Amino acid sequence: MKTRLFLIACIFSNCFFLAQTIKEKEVPTSVLQAFRKDFPDVKAKSWEKEGDAYEAEFKINKTESSAVYNASGVFLEKEIEIKASELPKFVLDYFEKNQPGKKIKEASKITAADGRITFEVEMEDTEYKFQEEVGLFEVEKEEEKKKREN
Repeated sequence: MKTRLFLIACIFSNCFFLAQTIKEKEVPTSVLQAFRKDFPDVKAKSWEKEGDAYEAEFKINKTESSAVYNASGVFLEKEIEIKASELPKFVLDYFEKNQPGKKIKEASKITAADGRITFEVEMEDTEYKFQEEVGLFEVEKEEEKKKREN
């Protein structure tokens, strides 16, 4: 089960490695309609095309957020920035044990369309991804991420 979840997460995250900023008029109507239906009182401050997906970046109650849709307007995932103190205990325990004394730069909660939750944490120049079922499943240095995107 852990292996299956890990593979699904890797495949899903690799779908979004080539992001490019686009104008709202370049976003398919089906995506715009789905976004407006899901977030009726929100205006996207920017859009990115990531492979075959479209990501809207916006704020909800002053909190950085994003939503990802496929080209048909099907919701794929939502990401919300959270405080480090809002991370689950198993994530905080990992850092206390493996990175004592280091400060979390940024944290977010990603909820996939199927309800699966991933926690993403940035510390120094590294991004960590966790899921309750598997724990830590991905670690990526910023320089590796940049190489992969280019």
